Amino acid sequence: MIVRNAAGRAVFSDLRMGKAELFSGTQLFCGLNSFLPGQSHALHSHADQDKLYLVLEGEGEVTVGDDTERVNAGDVILAKEGVPHAVDNNGAEKLVLLTVMAPPPPSKRAN
Repeated sequence: MIVRNAAGRAVFSDLRMGKAELFSGTQLFCGLNSFLPGQSHALHSHADQDKLYLVLEGEGEVTVGDDTERVNAGDVILAKEGVPHAVDNNGAEKLVLLTVMAPPPPSKRAN
């Protein structure tokens, strides 16, 4: 499967972070998390899933565990299972993250 222009599939909402699914298999999920300026995704963790973010567009701050770092397009972030993580678009532009989870959330697993 090929997804062309992945960042162009980003969904934005004035109410909260936008989400768009790109694909899901039995072992892997891939989607987009999209943030307007000022939006964030609160600190949370996944007990049985590793999560990888690739910054496609924009800049912001990402917290993983006790570390908070400024991130920009091209940066890759890993939150291992059970490690709290959060995203904050405190920049002036839209922020788009490619999000990969393994294994996929139970509701997204392909049969």
